[in-house]
Amino acid sequence: MKFIETELQDAWLVELNPRGDERGSFARSFSRDEFAERGLVADYIQANVSVSACQGTVRGLHFQKAPHTEAKLVRCVRGAILDVIVDLRGQSPTYLRHQAFELSASNRQQLYVPPGFAHGFQSLVDDIEITYMVSSRYTPSAEGGLRFDDPALGIVWPLPVSVISNKDARWPLLENKADSLF
Repeated sequence: MKFIETELQDAWLVELNPRGDERGSFARSFSRDEFAERGLVADYIQANVSVSACQGTVRGLHFQKAPHTEAKLVRCVRGAILDVIVDLRGQSPTYLRHQAFELSASNRQQLYVPPGFAHGFQSLVDDIEITYMVSSRYTPSAEGGLRFDDPALGIVWPLPVSVISNKDARWPLLENKADSLF
């Protein structure tokens, strides 16, 4: 695997290093030792699959509040998505900055999302599937979210939003948040 620094502190793009022969190819997508050597979360307790049928679907921006913050390792295995992360760690030099990454079945890149980040994505084509590992159990009382269209974030989604859940469309704007994000 090749670890590529992003603009956001502690977030990494992870490229697979496939080895091929007449049968096809093989690549390691995760190594506890390689993640731990870089100081990244290396223990995951759950793997999830998310499927979206329609191009333009937005899911997120989701996070869990402390002490249930979670790291994620996200990969698109069918289709293509624009994956967006936002640094919510108040002491971070990249606090409230976001960055977007195109993850696709063809580029085989993964995104390491550190604890303390919000995460969401938009499907760029119909019928996408992503897989992601998480380091903490989902805890409903720790659930949080940011609005996908919050002007304070300035995220530019490449497509009109075709489908979004009621909950994701109703997260409060940052200017209206009375409580701390964490």
